[in-house]
Amino acid sequence: MNMSAITKQKVNNAEAEAGEVGRVRLQLVEVAGRFTQELGLGRLFGQLLGYLYLHEAPCSLDDICQDLSISKASASIAARQLERLGLVVRAWVQGDRKTFYRSADNIATALQQGLAGFLFQKVSAMDRELGIAISALEQKDQHPEAQFLTRRLTRAGELCKQLVGLLTLSASMDPAGINPALFTQPETK
Repeated sequence: MNMSAITKQKVNNAEAEAGEVGRVRLQLVEVAGRFTQELGLGRLFGQLLGYLYLHEAPCSLDDICQDLSISKASASIAARQLERLGLVVRAWVQGDRKTFYRSADNIATALQQGLAGFLFQKVSAMDRELGIAISALEQKDQHPEAQFLTRRLTRAGELCKQLVGLLTLSASMDPAGINPALFTQPETK
């Protein structure tokens, strides 16, 4: 075998290996998307977070859109949501004016605080709605069905308040039992 054939074989092997790595990466991105979809957060939310977490270098929206076959508007909205939750950060790439993103440095803490904040908002909204419903039912307190619903909603409201307390505590704690080094991204140069 001549040197040119050996070089071509090495290039072909490297491309095949990179292709397999890319296939596995995209498969994991889909798993992340299905997971967040099952949690009610939306498929793209998980896909984008998984995509960025599984890339060492910052990624542009153009790259993300091409690899995930999504629109730039959808990618931009999801990236900003993840950024607000502290799960991704904007990154600067020298000589490029595009917006780049990467996953947060300590994804475990960011996930804990981001999800706790998300759940806190949802539980707080539910508690407000329960209060409105209880007020409306108290005007009908002579009706047995209204009394039953008021008791149930009052119990649900107490549960919401307990959940708010737990979520507030959770957001301020380090992730229990998780080795943060497993989820910390090394700084990219």
